[in-house]
Amino acid sequence: MFNFGFPGALILLAVLLISSFRILREYERGVVFQLGRFWKVKGPGLILVLPGIQQMVRVDLRTVVHDVPTQDVISRDNVSVKVNAVLYFRVVDPERAIIQVENFLNATSQLAQTTLRSVLGKHELDEMLAERERLNLDIQQVLDSQTDAWGIKVSTVEIKHVDIDESMIRAIARQAEAERERRAKVIHAEGELQASEKLLQAAQTLARQPEAMQLRYMQTLAAIAGDKSSTIVFPMPVDVFSTLAERLGKKPL
Repeated sequence: MFNFGFPGALILLAVLLISSFRILREYERGVVFQLGRFWKVKGPGLILVLPGIQQMVRVDLRTVVHDVPTQDVISRDNVSVKVNAVLYFRVVDPERAIIQVENFLNATSQLAQTTLRSVLGKHELDEMLAERERLNLDIQQVLDSQTDAWGIKVSTVEIKHVDIDESMIRAIARQAEAERERRAKVIHAEGELQASEKLLQAAQTLARQPEAMQLRYMQTLAAIAGDKSSTIVFPMPVDVFSTLAERLGKKPL
């Protein structure tokens, strides 16, 4: 009886000793509890966990890529949109990630959904479409500050899609068309203003120099004479010849 029990005890002891060893990879840590109380964080490599006395929970330290489900968001200008995003986070403190929250993966996911709705709801639709980088940073900062107590570091948040109703798409298209028409009218008005300013400057120059007016008069006659499709009788002011005669040193007619 004794001879049978002793080998059996040795075998049982060997099995318990073998089962006490754990191998943790480089990206893993083991949160060890001893008689229900937190003891220490172990790993990576080969560690020893006493059966019945100690329990270990594995924690992965690699960055987790999590898809935030599509959320219904009402913007500040009362436009209903559907938004989804992708979240990048990792565990930086295995002790807090296990002790402070029941399931840090699910908790971070739920927090990301509510934060996405609350942050985007403070902005208008145009900001969601045109300023995604700033909104991504705002969401990341809010999430990171709240998950810090769990030992979670939120590194990046990226808004993937902002889906709009078909009726709203048509309204945005009409708005864009109206904006293009407004810009065209403004550009045309600015062109008219510049043209009127140049014409005023030309009129002032011609008024100060009568000979310039006469040269412009002759240029206009030459331009009209080039058109042979019609005959035009154009009056010639006498002062034109008088001025030209004075320039040539002759007496006026």
